[in-house]
Amino acid sequence: KYPILHLGSDLIAVKLISVFVFFREFPGCGNIVTFAQFLFIALEGFIFETKFGRKKPAIPVSNYVIMVTMFFTVSVINNYALNFNIAMPLHMIFRSGSLIANMILGIIILKKRYSASKYLSIALVSAGIFICTIMSAKQVNVSSEGSEDQGFYAFIRWLIGIAMLTFALLMSARMGIFQETLYKQYGKHSKEALFYNHCLPLPGFLLLASDIYNHCIHFSQSTPVFVPVVGFSAPILWIYLLINVITQYVCIRGVFILTTECASLTVTLVVTLRKFLSLIFSIIYFQNPFTAWHWVGTAVVFLGTLLYTEVWSSVQAALRGADAKQQKKAE
Repeated sequence: KYPILHLGSDLIAVKLISVFVFFREFPGCGNIVTFAQFLFIALEGFIFETKFGRKKPAIPVSNYVIMVTMFFTVSVINNYALNFNIAMPLHMIFRSGSLIANMILGIIILKKRYSASKYLSIALVSAGIFICTIMSAKQVNVSSEGSEDQGFYAFIRWLIGIAMLTFALLMSARMGIFQETLYKQYGKHSKEALFYNHCLPLPGFLLLASDIYNHCIHFSQSTPVFVPVVGFSAPILWIYLLINVITQYVCIRGVFILTTECASLTVTLVVTLRKFLSLIFSIIYFQNPFTAWHWVGTAVVFLGTLLYTEVWSSVQAALRGADAKQQKKAE
């Protein structure tokens, strides 16, 4: 019924493979991956959204500067946290707590109030993340080899990584609230926001120029493979980067298409399943230790997410509607 869902699932799988290859070969390559994604999306938006700069933005650029500062900070910190003994599954589980952060800041900043089921979902997701975090902390201590000083140093690095993820989580939620207020004031301009969110941060990558340049050298020294389409060989990591950038762009655009073409329940299910697919894939690919407690924590996180998005009530309403139609036909 929705062909884009099948395309999206295939692209997500391809994107996951490229991401996991990067972080397995070069754990610190997040900056070059982020830069390539930003550059590609910015160029596409400059050509097709702003018409080579001729189209004026509907939302003042000053507001985009604030939004972009938060967006750039979140993207860089999330990627850089992987350098601090943060396993990919924990990274994904932690980021799935964005619902909690958004709700908490919504209560504090926007003075929102929620139903009991919403607060229960907060408790579930918080508990799930707490379980996985504690279990990962134990693994850091157990797996650290060498002297006690080395083990303590590894644990401190892990704590720094957790602090970075926490900060990025709260900053991302604050950015969401800021976007919400902007869209209420100026209207929704998703394509425009996508362009400015990726174009304005580009100068910030100058601060990471040396790291990006070093990884460019590493990428160029990777094993060359023959590309039949173009008829010449290219380093395999550059090919993976190209695949990652294209799939990232399509996935982002696909989210906007889903929100216009599909019911909200479908979008919610796709996003939730994507998180679960990412988690399972990373566990298998990276061969990370995943204990029974990790599975419990993961299950609780996704249960809380589903409860928050009211999937259960939507499914029940859909089933009741289907039963009512069948009864009418029978009559």
